[in-house]
Amino acid sequence: MWPSPEQNAERSVESTLTRLRALDGGSIAEAPARLTLEDLYRMHRMRLVRLALLLVDEPATAEDVVQEAFTGLHRHWSNLRDGAAAVGYLRTAVVNGSRSVLRRRKTARDYTPPHAVNARSAESLAMLTAEHQAVVQALSQLPPRQREVLVLRYYGGLSEAEIADAAGISKGTVKSTASRALDALQKIMAGPA
Repeated sequence: MWPSPEQNAERSVESTLTRLRALDGGSIAEAPARLTLEDLYRMHRMRLVRLALLLVDEPATAEDVVQEAFTGLHRHWSNLRDGAAAVGYLRTAVVNGSRSVLRRRKTARDYTPPHAVNARSAESLAMLTAEHQAVVQALSQLPPRQREVLVLRYYGGLSEAEIADAAGISKGTVKSTASRALDALQKIMAGPA
């Protein structure tokens, strides 16, 4: 019977990581109790960087994660009860730091910046006549719903029914909002009375 794809994947991962561990000189073993922070750094830094690299996929980020782990250990070195536990602390700090990096990446990928209300290019504004520029400026001063209705109607070329559907409002609301928006636009463009 042939191995399943999951078994093949598991074997591949196990084989690769076992090979990497062997190249690193074995597992990240516990350190003797009398090591200094400098000794720990020299002995375990590269293994921890490779561990972080396997978790975060970027060499610079992996190095940063390990550096933060050593910085945290340095801050708490005097509180460390057991010097042999330092390697375990570093390993845990690298894993947790890698998780934080991955969470921040996901958050950054999922972030959608708010829509810029008046994001017109300089070229498009330069091509407009002074009158048209005044209309665009006045539109930016309208409340969002009124601006939305006018833009959908005159720029988008939508019917009242299509605007109602797109904006999630009734057809009657589209009519009254458009009427109020045109009145407000006229007052804005007329200037102070």
